Parts: sequence; C-alpha cells; structure tokens
Amino acid sequence: MTTGETSAVGRDRVHVIAAAELESTVRAIFTAAGCADEEAALVARELVGANLAGHDSHGVVRVPLYVDWMREGWVRAGQQAEIVTDGGAFVVLDGHGGFGQTIAAQAVALGVERASANGSCIVALRNSGHVGRVGAYAETALAAGLISIHFVNVAKSPLVAPFGAVERRFSTAPFAVGVPLPDRPVVLDFATSLVAEGKVQVASYGGRPLPPDALIGPEGVPSDDPRLLYGDYGPTDLRRPGGGVGAIRAFGEHKGSGLALMCELLAGAFTAGGCAGPIDGPRKGIANGMLSIYLSPAHFGTQAEFERIAREYLDWVLGARPIDPAVPVLLPGEPEAATREERLTKGIPIPVNTWGAILRTAEGLGVTA
Repeated sequence: MTTGETSAVGRDRVHVIAAAELESTVRAIFTAAGCADEEAALVARELVGANLAGHDSHGVVRVPLYVDWMREGWVRAGQQAEIVTDGGAFVVLDGHGGFGQTIAAQAVALGVERASANGSCIVALRNSGHVGRVGAYAETALAAGLISIHFVNVAKSPLVAPFGAVERRFSTAPFAVGVPLPDRPVVLDFATSLVAEGKVQVASYGGRPLPPDALIGPEGVPSDDPRLLYGDYGPTDLRRPGGGVGAIRAFGEHKGSGLALMCELLAGAFTAGGCAGPIDGPRKGIANGMLSIYLSPAHFGTQAEFERIAREYLDWVLGARPIDPAVPVLLPGEPEAATREERLTKGIPIPVNTWGAILRTAEGLGVTA
C-alpha cells in the first residue's frame, strides 16, 4: 500500500502514510509553531518513531495537543535541562517545561555518559514536557550496553482510578526496563493503567477500539467509551482528559495499582516535581517526572556470566509450548521490532479523524500537508 491510500482498520478508515513523509509534515508543523529546526526534527522523529513501534498512543496523535500546549505556554520550545543537584553518581534535573523529547533525551544522555564512565548513575528529572514513548530511552541505554530502569509520572494529571475505586488518583504512570544482551536485547515498556491515555485518544478518533473494561464510570460500571474520559467531542476536536466524568482502570487489579503508586512516589514525590494530585483548577498540559537508574554490566565484573545465564534463560522461556502453535512466545520488545519493520515497508496507518485533526493544526499554522 502506498502513501495516501486508505484502508479499513478498526472501526474506521485509515490513511497509510510513508514514515518519511509523515515525519516531514510533523517537522514542518513544529517549525511553524515556533520550534528551532533541530528541536522540530527531534520531536517529529520521536513521535513517528512511536508509530513505527506500534505505540500509536504516543505518536502523531499527540501533534494537535502539543501545538495547543505551546500556544497556552504549557510546554516551551528551546529549553535545556538544568542541573539542580550533582552528586556525580546521581543528579537531579529540572526541565522547565521544555519539550519532553528534548529534555528527556538530555537527561538520558547524561545518565548514559556517567554510567558508562563509572558503572552506575541515577537521574531524577522533573518538570519535563510529555516525554513520549519511554521505551525509546531504554533503547538509547541499550545501544550503550547499559541496563536502565525508568519510573515515570505526570504531575497534576490524575486519570486512573486506584484498585477498588472509581475516582481518578494516579497518572498513567509508565514504567520501562531495558536489558542489553547480544543479538536479543529486551525492552519492557508499559503504562500502569490498563491502557495508556493515548490509546483512548486513538480509539476516540476511530482507531483500534478499547477493551470493554478499560474505563470505569462514576457508578462503578466498566466501559470502552472514550467520552467517559473526555466528555463530548467532534470528529477532529482536541481530546481533553479533564472533560469526562470517568477514569481509566489500573492494569492487573491491585498489582498494577501498586506499581502506579510507586511510580508516583518515585518519579513525582522523590524528584520534587509533584504527583498526580491533589489538584486545584483545570488540568494544564503535561509535566512528566522520571527517575532513571543506569547500570553498566561491564563495570560490575559479571558481564560474561550475566549474558550467558540470561541468554540461556531466555532460550528456555521462548521454548515454552505456545497455546497456539501459529503464535510463538515473544520477548518484550519483539512485537515492536516486527511492527517497525512492517511499517517502514508498508507505511503507517493513521485513522482518518486523527489525520483530520493534524491537517487542521497544520492549516492553522500555514503548513501544507
């Protein structure tokens, strides 16, 4: 299928767009919105990269909201991460509301540099714009041969109900781990909510439907209706999570709820960037906190045995007899790799209404898509 063609996917039609062309359009939008060329290119590359990995929730569906946040001053172009505390093996950074794709990349680069030199580093980041797909930062550490662990929260953005509740108290609180192994790196990356908020956005624009119990209403009834989170909206309107009366459910019942709590305490309270609440007044954009731990197996003196034992174990795990012989057991990160290869070849499917919202944003900035 070629650029611009449409196909039936999920509940609505989609446009299928070549990655390079989609990235070029998104880059032009952010340049017109006020980003320097380098930052616009970075934001576009990371958003399209999320789509390529199959994480459409963190991809170009975010473009209209990012531009809206820029207009409102809730995310700021051209910012640098400021070192607040520097202990050598640990550092605290403040992102000053800069684009997460810029600020988080700077935080990761610093953590990778210090762990590569000294064996380990802990980086506490606060006040960053939406950092996007956290697994991308684990992949950066993997490329340097490092283990990384990332706890993330969103300050002043309660969207998720704790286990046994109907009211919002957690952010979607992502968690990611990357483990470097020769020829078979492992990347685990997920929101601690049953679905990421971006997946609710994608569904609301006509993309893949939500699980029937992804959301919960004020009466305790599970639902898959995005309006429960956003309130009413038109086909290409911005989706504002504060508009609805319901919440996203935590994944895994009490287990996911407990992990979400730890993400809030570590990425929100420990970094001093703030937890999901309590809040007063309307929600204003996204401010991520991220606590990252970087470890260098080469410095611990166990790398050879670590790789041997881990690879032996992975082979044993993958050798488990599957429920369906046609669907093999996979490692975390392998579905993303397969999706990336397919979408680089065939193009990226974008729901018609998502593309309509992006076009409306582009036209408002004088960009021809």
